[in-house]
Amino acid sequence: MQIIILAGGSGTRFWPLSRRQRPKQFLSLEGGTSLLQQTCSRLEGLADPEDVWVCTTERLAPAVREQLPQVPAHQVLAEPQGRNTAAAIGWSVSCIPESLREGAVAVLPADHRMADGPAFRQVLDQARQAVEERDLVLTLGIRPHRAETGYGYLELGEVLDQGSGLRRVSRFREKPDLATAESYVSSGNFLWNGGIFVFRGTTLLSLLEHHQPELSSGLKAIAAEPHRLAELYAELPSTSIDYGLMEKIDVIGTLPLDCGWSDLGSWQALWEVAAKDDAGNAFGGPGAETSAALQIAARDNLVWSEGAAVALVGVEGLAVVNTGDAILVMPREQAQEVKAVVERLAAQQREDLL
Repeated sequence: MQIIILAGGSGTRFWPLSRRQRPKQFLSLEGGTSLLQQTCSRLEGLADPEDVWVCTTERLAPAVREQLPQVPAHQVLAEPQGRNTAAAIGWSVSCIPESLREGAVAVLPADHRMADGPAFRQVLDQARQAVEERDLVLTLGIRPHRAETGYGYLELGEVLDQGSGLRRVSRFREKPDLATAESYVSSGNFLWNGGIFVFRGTTLLSLLEHHQPELSSGLKAIAAEPHRLAELYAELPSTSIDYGLMEKIDVIGTLPLDCGWSDLGSWQALWEVAAKDDAGNAFGGPGAETSAALQIAARDNLVWSEGAAVALVGVEGLAVVNTGDAILVMPREQAQEVKAVVERLAAQQREDLL
């Protein structure tokens, strides 16, 4: 099984800990290894390091190679510029040797959390089998455990295989409002769209040729003249794999994934999965132990400190992040607004903080 890991990113959601040169996938948010390293290591038993391809940017490629020395260096694919996920996935598949792309290929985000590795591997292996037996394109769906407005949804159609739970995706649904999300979850007929795909590489390229002929022609031109990569890649159309291809396929399958998944899309998301004290406070970073001893009448806070002790008194629901050169303080529930800080810093040309 060949694995493509998508490892781009601009480093905004976990600012000030994440930066342009150190986006989320390079962070060790729960101690130990980074999200990127965890994504690779949880494949053990399904794919060897020689079966892994990492699509990233030219700026981040050295850091990827440093964190994943076991992956062959030439299989760290550096996009000259971002052209969205359809181009990234199509180019990555076209870089895989033709004999290997005839088999199953899985596409995984580099920065997601899977608390239950064995459960994830079991479903991914089921997906491999379905692809090899039926030549289907699959997208793995996450069983929702709350009404979430920040994710897209997969509406389930007919059962394709009773034993594995393989279902047809009848429709991709965009991020809903709260009332709609609640109706989705209560119906039991929807999964979160986790951005995980499995297909035969040759099938994916054939589908791109049919549904995205301009992108397909550009990829063939790059394969014919790889020395013109920078020039030709810039001309590829920019579209997402969902909109550009997956929503256009006649039959796309899905398997339900229940493995403690989180996209860890914000400081709020980290608080949700982190270990907490009796008052609901979570701590991370080198200053975690000292900070944990300095909470007085404080509840449901997230503290991340790069060394310095943080004392909280009588406050609730905050995220406090100290990285030495920057301090972020905000209500946890407004964690998505961190991007506004990054935009302000960019407007002020504060490259030292980006």
